Amino acid sequence: MKKRKNSLKKWLVGLIVIVILAVAACWPTNYYVETPGQALPVGQFIKSKKKSPNNFYLVTVAESSQPVPVLWYLWSYTNKFAQRIPKSELLAGQSSSQYQELQTWYMETSQQNAVYYAAKKAGLKPKLKYYGVYVMQVQKHSSFKNRLQVGDTVLGANGHLFHSTKEMMTYLQKQKIGAKVTISVLRDNKEKHFTGKIVRVEGTNKSGIGIGLVERVKVVTKPKLIINAGEIGGPSAGLMFTLTSYETFTGKNLTNRHKVAGTGTIDASGKVGIIGGVDKKVVAADKAGAEVFFAPTDTTGVKKQQSNYAVAEKTAKQIHTKMKIVPVRTFEDALKYLQIHY
Repeated sequence: MKKRKNSLKKWLVGLIVIVILAVAACWPTNYYVETPGQALPVGQFIKSKKKSPNNFYLVTVAESSQPVPVLWYLWSYTNKFAQRIPKSELLAGQSSSQYQELQTWYMETSQQNAVYYAAKKAGLKPKLKYYGVYVMQVQKHSSFKNRLQVGDTVLGANGHLFHSTKEMMTYLQKQKIGAKVTISVLRDNKEKHFTGKIVRVEGTNKSGIGIGLVERVKVVTKPKLIINAGEIGGPSAGLMFTLTSYETFTGKNLTNRHKVAGTGTIDASGKVGIIGGVDKKVVAADKAGAEVFFAPTDTTGVKKQQSNYAVAEKTAKQIHTKMKIVPVRTFEDALKYLQIHY
């Protein structure tokens, strides 16, 4: 009888443990988890009649697609370089789909800046083709709220197709507050039409449709070069896209078979900007066998000791890598390093 009671007790304890683990495995938290991702050859994302190099690597951060369950959250503490980010901090008031749309826009802009600057640096004459304006925000008082989405491209209004952002803003600012307006929008490669009213744009005394926007353009080059990074989002591969595009345009061998990784945004003037998750990217690049890692020295919004370069150097020491961490402020800094060393 006593043995039966002990057996039953163990069975109940085991069942309770299983139930607790099952709940922990499913019960959601309000945290996303980021960990070191992958180092991927940039050349595989470039389409051109000219041969693209395979020795430049962009580096990713692996991010959970949604807030993680309790068990995953707790398990993340076993990874020294895992980071737990509150949902409110990551999404900043956006929905998950809006956040992804924004990451897609960042990636597209990064690619366009890279191709444009690389072509200019290679002595070509790139042209900018206007597509419309990206919707980055829909203001609270806009009559298009809950209809327009972050990532939509506004093409025209009242049957007028615009050829520049200035042309669109001039047209809308001439309309009276409260006037009816029908806008044409591109969403998921399909044209849609929405009707609303002209409002006073927040922070200005001017008429508009109540959105935050940025211009959407496409770079046209001869020879033609297109970057398509698939599901990868964000702007952080800008520098590596530019280096790969430049080598493709010029035919120069910049790496001499050495494996070069790096990170950093790129703007139309060739400046390399700060990014997030650089410690995780250093870990991923080292695992992939990279010999060099370019890290931005940009200190926009942070102290010098918090720059990507400073954090990358610190991380490199922690993991005892032989990979060289190279500071870059501009595209020219990275190019000069390669020309001197390779």
